[in-house]
Amino acid sequence: MKNPKSRILVTGSSGQIGTELVAALRKRYGQRNVIACDIKRSGADAELFALADATDRRALERIIRKHRIGTIYHLVSILSAAGEENPNLAWKVNIESLRNVLELAVRYKMEKVFWPSSIAAFGPHTPRTNTRQLTVMDPNTMYGITKVTGELLCNYTFTKFGLDVRCLRYPGIISWKTPPGGGTTDYAVAIFHGALRDGRYECFVSADTVLPMMYMPDAIRATLEFMAAPRSRLRTHLGYNLSAMTFSAGELAKEVKRHLPNFVCTFKPDERQRIADSWPRSIDDRGSRKDWGWRPRFTLRATAAEMLKNLRLAYRGAKEAAEDK
Repeated sequence: MKNPKSRILVTGSSGQIGTELVAALRKRYGQRNVIACDIKRSGADAELFALADATDRRALERIIRKHRIGTIYHLVSILSAAGEENPNLAWKVNIESLRNVLELAVRYKMEKVFWPSSIAAFGPHTPRTNTRQLTVMDPNTMYGITKVTGELLCNYTFTKFGLDVRCLRYPGIISWKTPPGGGTTDYAVAIFHGALRDGRYECFVSADTVLPMMYMPDAIRATLEFMAAPRSRLRTHLGYNLSAMTFSAGELAKEVKRHLPNFVCTFKPDERQRIADSWPRSIDDRGSRKDWGWRPRFTLRATAAEMLKNLRLAYRGAKEAAEDK
């Protein structure tokens, strides 16, 4: 694939998705064509990293001008559980940063903008089984409210200004490269760390809690394929539903125990249970499959095996590094 006409900016580049998306984009478009941006400096090449708060419009504009940005993947977000602890901050970070990105993208006539929505955009009155793309959206968390608002802003910007803004409604994302970041589906990541580190895990949702999930490689591939799809094939600039697998917290614990027979998982639901209970149990993503050819690859069994293999290597590497100091 040829390099883009201008550079790509990934905001929120140090987060769960950003960490792996930056690497994938650089592999596809070339190392120097992708600029990472976050509020904390990473160990990346200083020339390819921009330190900035995306709610600071002037700082963001300076980056866009300096690096000749033509496409933005805007991943900055306060997640669901963290957002309930500070809803005002969640609104500011999630919505003000998106407005900055959209307005600057229009001003500088950018090619595309990607923005992640979420199953959190749905709510307690949404049909919970095979949730359709167009349905009731009445979220009861500030995170979810910002996702619905963001989808509407993206669609408005497309309709009024013609900017090619694309949104995916991610399910819970399972990954091993970054620690849990304050989301309601974090138990599906933390359980693997607990199993390997302590041999046990106390889950903050009930065993029969069922939510749609996706392994990170599928999420990254979906994002790249979606952004590469011809604009003519897309029927909406609201969020596209995205799905891969659905399982209960109890089923996940059993799968981990299949690999680690001595693993013990207990269940002690907390305030995050209410959030999980308002989200879909399964997602109808036929729109994504039909419009831009989406097909998931990872099942629960394959995901668990990959997570445990990669985390074992990561823990071993961290231990060896600590011993060498």
